[in-house]
Amino acid sequence: MSALAVRHEVGSSLTVGDGEVDLLRYVYVPDTPTLESPKPFLHPLRTRSGRVVSLFRPHDHVWHKGIAWSLPHVGDDNFWGGPTYVRGRSYVQLDNNGTQRHRRVVDSGADGGTASFTHELDWITQSGRVVLAERRTITATLLSDAAWALTFDTEMTNTSGGDLAFGSPTTHGRENAGYGGLFWRGPRSFTGGTVVTPDGVGGGEWRGSRGEWMAFAGRHDGDDAESLVLMVDHVDNPHHPPRWFVRSEEFACLNPAPFFSEELVLADGDAVRFRYGAGVADGGVDDAKALADAVRDVLRREASA
Repeated sequence: MSALAVRHEVGSSLTVGDGEVDLLRYVYVPDTPTLESPKPFLHPLRTRSGRVVSLFRPHDHVWHKGIAWSLPHVGDDNFWGGPTYVRGRSYVQLDNNGTQRHRRVVDSGADGGTASFTHELDWITQSGRVVLAERRTITATLLSDAAWALTFDTEMTNTSGGDLAFGSPTTHGRENAGYGGLFWRGPRSFTGGTVVTPDGVGGGEWRGSRGEWMAFAGRHDGDDAESLVLMVDHVDNPHHPPRWFVRSEEFACLNPAPFFSEELVLADGDAVRFRYGAGVADGGVDDAKALADAVRDVLRREASA
């Protein structure tokens, strides 16, 4: 199995390379308008064969950025992007689009089939108030000739001076729209693809269901090849197993949403930790269960390290 390498464009991004294929690029100082709630993002994401399985700034939701840690309701502030859902008023564009601002990259490196980096950042409201300090570690691990795993481990500390309630449009009154958290937006060609769960396959009807993992199988333009993207929720995450926000019919997206229908209130000075695993594979529906098992094993090993 080949070795991974990390390239650091200081002040901009980190890239994890797998031979001639760049598996991911993590942009930690994005050039993003305030309206889109500037945040670090992972794009492009590629399979080991080099096929792109993420989408950046689609015209229908320009604040969608590959895979990003995005929260639409943090107290009164929006760290998702665009308008905010307001009970009784639907979506309203407010002056509340916050920014996840880079502080420093602590370390980065690679060892054989594993590469990782740690990033510290501050969450700052549009009015300039720092409400959260975050430390996140992102790791890429080769699983097989056809698959690799991405793990996302974040700890957020409330520095706001008061309680912070994390929620979603559903906790604010919009039915079955509980998005927020680690959100993946798939390529245009994945629209109409297949959602895979531990309990069956289908499409957007799985939105709102609970489970430890969920996957999305889609096809690529050009060669009609199939790829699989999967997410696993760590057993120690708040509100585990989560309800999932997933779409196939309008566009492809996948999101284990910890605040789908229940807020989490974090007291001033307290911290909360979330851990996720994602699998990226050249493969389809029949490969989902094995990929979920492999990603779950990576999460367990990292937790015990």
